Amino acid sequence: MRQRVVSFLYILTFLVIAGLLAASTVVAAPVPAPGDHLAVSGLVTDPMGKGLKEVEVEVLVNGQHVKPTGKEAEVATGKPGGYVADFILPPGTLPAAKVEIKAHKPSWKPIPATPVKVVEAGADAQGNKLFQAAQNLTMNRTITPGFWIASLILLLVYVVISLELMHRTLVSFLGATLIIFITYTLGTWDKSFYIISFDEAIGAIDLNVIFLLMGMMIFVGVMKKTGMFQFLAYKAYAMAKGNVFVLVFILQIITAVVSAFLDNVTTMLLMIPVTIEIAVTLKINPLVLLIPEVFASNVGGTATLIGDPPNILIGSYAGLSFGQFVTNLALAASVCLIITSFFYLWWYKKDYLKAEVKDIPRTIAYLKSEYQITNKKLAIQSLMLLGFTILLFALHGLFHMPVAVAALIGSLVLLAISGEDIVEMLEHEVEWPTLVFFIGLFMVIAGAEETGLIQTIANWVKDLSGGNLTTAIILVLWVSAIASAFIDNIPFTATMLPIIAFLNQTIPGAESGVLWWSLALGACLGGNGTMIGASANVVTVGLAEKAGYHISFITYMKACWWPMMITVAIAMVYLLIAY
Repeated sequence: MRQRVVSFLYILTFLVIAGLLAASTVVAAPVPAPGDHLAVSGLVTDPMGKGLKEVEVEVLVNGQHVKPTGKEAEVATGKPGGYVADFILPPGTLPAAKVEIKAHKPSWKPIPATPVKVVEAGADAQGNKLFQAAQNLTMNRTITPGFWIASLILLLVYVVISLELMHRTLVSFLGATLIIFITYTLGTWDKSFYIISFDEAIGAIDLNVIFLLMGMMIFVGVMKKTGMFQFLAYKAYAMAKGNVFVLVFILQIITAVVSAFLDNVTTMLLMIPVTIEIAVTLKINPLVLLIPEVFASNVGGTATLIGDPPNILIGSYAGLSFGQFVTNLALAASVCLIITSFFYLWWYKKDYLKAEVKDIPRTIAYLKSEYQITNKKLAIQSLMLLGFTILLFALHGLFHMPVAVAALIGSLVLLAISGEDIVEMLEHEVEWPTLVFFIGLFMVIAGAEETGLIQTIANWVKDLSGGNLTTAIILVLWVSAIASAFIDNIPFTATMLPIIAFLNQTIPGAESGVLWWSLALGACLGGNGTMIGASANVVTVGLAEKAGYHISFITYMKACWWPMMITVAIAMVYLLIAY
């Protein structure tokens, strides 16, 4: 009993003290300080009218710097580029005093003291005079040491990734960290070395892309447990009835369709083991099946928002819907798929004729026993939720829903009802190195954009096209295609996004969005040109070599370069006719 009384007294004492503290914090509204009150506001933009954030704005009265009320630091613009601040000046200072505004931001030419017009806006209850001043400012780029450092780091990231001197995830994240490190060391000592702040770098990470990829990785991880993809390979062989040419054609179509609704890397990860097994059964080199398949996966992935990583980047950056991708790209991708499928039937004709097709019924029976759907209930649930997710992709523009939300809701519901261990799924099915690669890459690109490199490239493309839309379409398409063949198309696309956005605003007719489709077709189809052009190519070559089937860079290029050029030419004709 005594212990309860003591506890009650402790609680009562605590409540009394808390009440007194709360009461002490309730004070009357502050009385405005006497003097002339000046409110200064405006917008700071680049020459294209885009708002600039984190621009430091300084206010001068009669040539003397004045600090804003309640702030120690200078006034800084927010994300839309706007700024607003209040100042208290000695009574009678305004309106006779000369009021000026200065602005500066690293990598931009500082704006010298600019006179602003002050307007009297009445008085407050205490008799203080109120004044307002509004001034919009336009800043222009300047070349700084930070520009050259950011450009060099971006170039080195590209070179190291292309030559595979280091894992691409390490390269991109090291580049991002180096940019931020230089900002807070040399950039603190001299603002001309300033590249990008930590907050800006974090803000540059497109979480819509990250979570979309994560959601689809979980989706595929669960679907793999059903044996569905191996079953499709068996069905392809059964439909071909021993005809190798028909089999290759069907495998390409299946790979392209699956890639359109999952993604090309994941599709190849699932198709490669089965394809090798079929090739061994036919006693032919698996590469004559795998190369047409990976080519088809890149072409099929071109047709949709989620089929190829470059499209995911473009869709998220430009706010394009799943339906817009299908409407604008599916036809071109379908034509390219049919033509290149027949091309490979001709290209590898001699290899296919060497296939040993004996006792077809027995082979089909063997494949049927080996490649069955192991969990029919989960397979049905997977297909239903995949259909639901694709429906959300198609309608996300109507709901104003990020595609990442659609991918996450579908994949996580499937994961919940499947009973799979989420820890195991996150450890073994989610490709964290890929996601971290994207995070680092977004930061490196943001550094190049903040220092003006992207703007410089955009101006060069604009000048080269002469402001003509037709020339711009052809230029963006072919530059993207050739560059993506030798540079992984993911970092190249990420670099081009702000450039295309700039061109859309400056070239008459580009507001239709045709340059987005030029970039998508160029990057996705051009990635087929070499073994390092697209992630699916790298994965396919790596797993084939792991299974004992080596292919050189030149051999791969011989098999893929000209069909790549054919598809890009088809895309060019399509774009010029359609737009």
